[in-house]
Amino acid sequence: MRVAVQSAPFDVGAEVTAFTSGVRGAGAVVSFAGLVRDEGGDLSGMEIEHYPGMTEKAILGIVGQAVDRWSLKDALVIHRHGALKPGEAIMMVATAALHRMDAFAAAEFLMDYLKSRAPFWKREIRAGGDAWVAAKEADEDALKRWE
Repeated sequence: MRVAVQSAPFDVGAEVTAFTSGVRGAGAVVSFAGLVRDEGGDLSGMEIEHYPGMTEKAILGIVGQAVDRWSLKDALVIHRHGALKPGEAIMMVATAALHRMDAFAAAEFLMDYLKSRAPFWKREIRAGGDAWVAAKEADEDALKRWE
């Protein structure tokens, strides 16, 4: 189980390959990468803030819950902070389980948590000004299915 909160870019393909090659006893690996999206076409960048130590501890806790709940063989979460440009990888999760349904469910659980509860603060930078990204009701609703 590995959690990395970093400012440096990462290679999603290399991370998935390394994760998969290190897994023993799994029949399925699921991975997801989230990118900085520019829905309006005017995003020049995004800045992500966090509290070092607290953020990693919170994410490790939720990854541990996923490992226990779905009997995962392994799990990986990488999340970036700092200045990012549209199209850059902002985060990724990878899960390994004996069966695909558990790997998919655990990956979705982790993604929903990262979107709604992980202690990150995101600010979009646009030509018309900067704005903090507010929580979305749809993200909160997605998290409720895991209760």
